[in-house]
Amino acid sequence: MNQVLLIIDAQQELMDGNQAEDAVFNKEQLIQNINKVIEKAKEADVEVVFVRDLDVAEGKGAGFQVHNEINLPVDTQIFDKLATNCFHGTGLLQYLKDKQIEHVVIMGCKTQHCIDTAVRSATVSNLDVTLVGDGHSTTDSEVLSAEQIIKHHNKTLHGHYNVEHFSMVRSSEEDLFLPTHDSYRS
Repeated sequence: MNQVLLIIDAQQELMDGNQAEDAVFNKEQLIQNINKVIEKAKEADVEVVFVRDLDVAEGKGAGFQVHNEINLPVDTQIFDKLATNCFHGTGLLQYLKDKQIEHVVIMGCKTQHCIDTAVRSATVSNLDVTLVGDGHSTTDSEVLSAEQIIKHHNKTLHGHYNVEHFSMVRSSEEDLFLPTHDSYRS
């Protein structure tokens, strides 16, 4: 099965915060989990694809780059986006189709925005999705804490389906590149 590890918006300024925004919840653990899954991807010979948000740090400088504590492989394919949806206007979906990708493992920031949108968009784009439950984060909103947002999305997106393709939420400790989707299909 062809698959990729898709890391979304794990950028320096977005994760560390700035004068206007706090750092994402549980940042250190998130970075450790992203690095752990990158290593698993390398061992499984799975490509790593990264998406950067052009709104972060005004799309320039060190703040715009992948967080400096993330061990990104040198051959990582990078797409830049202007929308919440990483597939909109980026060429990412066509790239995945050209490589005949069937399964996408998703990690990154922010949970209720770009991560949620990526999971849902991928399923309607004929991809099975594994969301790494301890591999995405956000900041507090006016209504919910970051921890509540993450727990809510992990519960909501586990088993989220669009007819043939759906998402599973699994831990970074699991063998994420051995997808379990087929065992849930009826």
